[in-house]
Amino acid sequence: MPDEENRKIKIAATTACPTGIAHTYMAAEALEKAARELGVEIKVETQGARGTESQLSEKDIEEADAVIVAAATKVDLSRFEGKPIVEVPLQEAIKNAKEVLLKAIELAKEEPTRRKEQPANPPKKTRESHDIIQVNAVSGAYRHLLTGVSFMIPFVVAGGVLIALSFAFGIHAFEKEGTLAWALMKMGGGAAFKLFVPVLAGYIAYSIADKPGLAPGMVGGFLAVDMGAGFLGGIVAGYIAGYLVEYMKKVEIPDLLSGVYTIFVIPLTSVFVVGVLMIYIIGNPISSVEASLRTWLSTVSTAGAITFGLILGAMMAFDMGGPVNKAAYTFAVGLLGEGIYTPMAAVMAAGMTPPLGLALATTLKKELFTEEEIEAGRAAWILGISFITEGAIPFAAADPFRVIPSIMTGSAITGALSMALNLELRAPHGGIFAIILPNVVNHPITYLGVIAIGTIITALVVIAVKRYTRREVAFA
Repeated sequence: MPDEENRKIKIAATTACPTGIAHTYMAAEALEKAARELGVEIKVETQGARGTESQLSEKDIEEADAVIVAAATKVDLSRFEGKPIVEVPLQEAIKNAKEVLLKAIELAKEEPTRRKEQPANPPKKTRESHDIIQVNAVSGAYRHLLTGVSFMIPFVVAGGVLIALSFAFGIHAFEKEGTLAWALMKMGGGAAFKLFVPVLAGYIAYSIADKPGLAPGMVGGFLAVDMGAGFLGGIVAGYIAGYLVEYMKKVEIPDLLSGVYTIFVIPLTSVFVVGVLMIYIIGNPISSVEASLRTWLSTVSTAGAITFGLILGAMMAFDMGGPVNKAAYTFAVGLLGEGIYTPMAAVMAAGMTPPLGLALATTLKKELFTEEEIEAGRAAWILGISFITEGAIPFAAADPFRVIPSIMTGSAITGALSMALNLELRAPHGGIFAIILPNVVNHPITYLGVIAIGTIITALVVIAVKRYTRREVAFA
């Protein structure tokens, strides 16, 4: 039964992830379910791929006794000023929603007492540092990278699919100016793909320094592309721009000059400094690293390719759309822009097999799974063929010590097979819908076979582990 003491407590929450497809909504659903069990009133705002939904109004925030922020990207906390905030990673909200809510309830109950003891008009920094409680939250440099990735992904997906559609007319059809294939390539490769590194760099800087970081970040990212430093150069440029602007914002300026300093000095100085660093110091060395990476990937031995595929595959299954998964995906996407397509093939195949393998396992051995897992297995078929690895999360959340190693095994083998067979994928997303397009995969039948093998291996390993190990032992 819901706790009667909690009935008057109101919680405001916001969830956000880099792709905004699955984790964002799963975290919201988990928090809402836990709130019903605890008898707490909650409103959850989701910041997903469709933008902000169920947006928290000023009244919602004002009436909230505490705020929960479950995010892997930058979320503006300024509108929650003065409220106790529990900040957690998305996985924490999905797996342990009740514990997250209990922490928020505890803070909400403590708040009236704390405010009585707090001096009148406390310094802003003191109030904020006291109000924000981080519980294993994704923070620092990695959160800034994930923020950049979240803004980059629409450019990558749109550009990659447009390029794939161009190839559908023939691998060289885009070379004939004025044709539809040429127009598709111009939009995808000539515009969207050229923009994704500047956008990545710009929003890394934005995550660090807010709006003033955008201009130097994007300029640095553009220079990275222009100099052949690619996505690695863009990432470095984004961090340099962000931390430079953040430092400049802290410089004490007389009120009379603060407007000029913000509007004129910061953008001009930061763009100039980032530009000089990229052109004369950083760009060329990173360009050499990019060239070396391209050479290594094009000449790597079969054994090296298998090892590389094993690592990428295991990363895709480790946290199913979380930070490790996104690191592997971002790496593969960056190489797409360099004309290297084998890692992308390994990453997508390895990302499809966890939900597909679990869906197959629930079909073959229903007695090993709960009714909820069997139902999730039906949905996992669709999520799997769509390259939404998050379809495996309900199973991993319920039985992590047996499910996660099992799906990592299947994904690692899938990635290794893909790399060993030199399979190439020119689209960054889409799953089965991208594979069936002509010329998007160099050997589509073989690629589908690799995914099928990975799916079967995943299912068999999951079944064997669940059958021959007790759940109690797995959690010991």
